[in-house]
Amino acid sequence: MATALPPVVLLAGPTATGKSALALALAQRLDAEIVTVDSAQVYRGMDIGTAKPDTGERAQVPHHLLDIRDPEETYNAAAFAEDARACIRAIHARGRVALLAGGTLLYLRALLEGIDPMPAVPEAVRQAVRARLEHEGSAALHRALQAADPDAAVRIHPNDPQRILRALEVFEATGQPLSSFQQGGEARLPEGWRALALWPQDRERLRARIAERFDAMLQAGFVDELRALRARPGLTAEHPSQRAVGYRQGWEWLDGEIDFATFRTHAIAATRQLAKRQLTGLRRFPLHARLAAENADVEQALAALAADPAAG
Repeated sequence: MATALPPVVLLAGPTATGKSALALALAQRLDAEIVTVDSAQVYRGMDIGTAKPDTGERAQVPHHLLDIRDPEETYNAAAFAEDARACIRAIHARGRVALLAGGTLLYLRALLEGIDPMPAVPEAVRQAVRARLEHEGSAALHRALQAADPDAAVRIHPNDPQRILRALEVFEATGQPLSSFQQGGEARLPEGWRALALWPQDRERLRARIAERFDAMLQAGFVDELRALRARPGLTAEHPSQRAVGYRQGWEWLDGEIDFATFRTHAIAATRQLAKRQLTGLRRFPLHARLAAENADVEQALAALAADPAAG
């Protein structure tokens, strides 16, 4: 690169577009350390289903914010923002570039915008709303959310029960919409930061890639990983870690609610829906460049960084 290196590079994009491989190559070229932006990879024992970097990849480039919580524990955007800032400071102290790579945009927005403290929800309210989900289903609760908090309903997909639950829990507990606690600020990049996104040009190819990757996860032992998690004392399907795409459907299969073929079909469909939501969110994100996911490589990424007129 002809220009000075940026202090922080963001590499975002929907799932299954090759972010991890590009981040590894880019980090080696930039002398960077990777700060992972993934709400599921923070959990220990969730390796295959989250496509977590393996030990060989971690040996090539330092990775941060992997395996920092047990799956019985909780982790949220506010905790990520605090941890990521600490990682960035430490990386800069070592004279290196911080490369934030991942697809959890809520975490990135919390880092850039800040996040308002969420109200406490009484356990009785939480259980009542979860009982409604069990008996009425997520589509019905999403309709209830549209009446209670239209702004949140626009942002939350009808097939995203975890976020629907959270929004309704807050409304039932406080009488105020969740959106009133999520004002934040406009997502702006600090001076010198660069933001790139892998962008699929062929949506059907991405859909096929998602299915292929899930089948590869099954071949790599994802079922054994699910069974090991289900055997952990104190871990249930209701823990936030187990609401991750693929894991939620895996628990339904292990609990006998669906057959294996349906588990596979539902997991792939949920991953495709996740990719669609990620693309929608990225359209509102401050990006310097979109890289074609089908042919993105380290040279293309470096060129996008160097071409920005404000770089350096």
